[in-house]
Amino acid sequence: MDALELLKKLCPKNVVEHCIAVSKYAYEIALQIKNNDYNVDLNLVKIGGLLHDIGRSKTHGIDHGVVGANILRSYGFDERIALIAERHIGAGITKEEAIALGLPAKDYVPISLEEKIVAHADNLIFETERVEIDRVVEKFRNKLGKDHPSVKRIIFLDMEINRLLRE
Repeated sequence: MDALELLKKLCPKNVVEHCIAVSKYAYEIALQIKNNDYNVDLNLVKIGGLLHDIGRSKTHGIDHGVVGANILRSYGFDERIALIAERHIGAGITKEEAIALGLPAKDYVPISLEEKIVAHADNLIFETERVEIDRVVEKFRNKLGKDHPSVKRIIFLDMEINRLLRE
């Protein structure tokens, strides 16, 4: 079963549409970065973007990334795709934050360039609409508080991706 088939089988239509929008945007970002002579796996970004929210087939909680990664592993997907799902929330969740949130005790901060691109694209897509980073930061500040470390990580991830796009 391919990625889109699985997504459509497990998730409601609005989640499928969001994932398609994130996948397309992540692919565009990855292509620009690749054109700036960075090594980025375009197919991994495309599929990872498509499947990043598959955990929403079971939960819409903060644990949907972990749940999604486990679903992808159970279907035999590449571990790199599972890690995109696991690490895509905001700009990642530290081990300490994970423990406080009741998630398994480990870091969920994106490491690979592909993980960072999908997390960034997901941040900039509200449902299926592309939004500016200011709107994303405002949303997270309202939800988590002005000085929450997640807000800073989102801003730094935006800066990192934009630097790669400009070079």
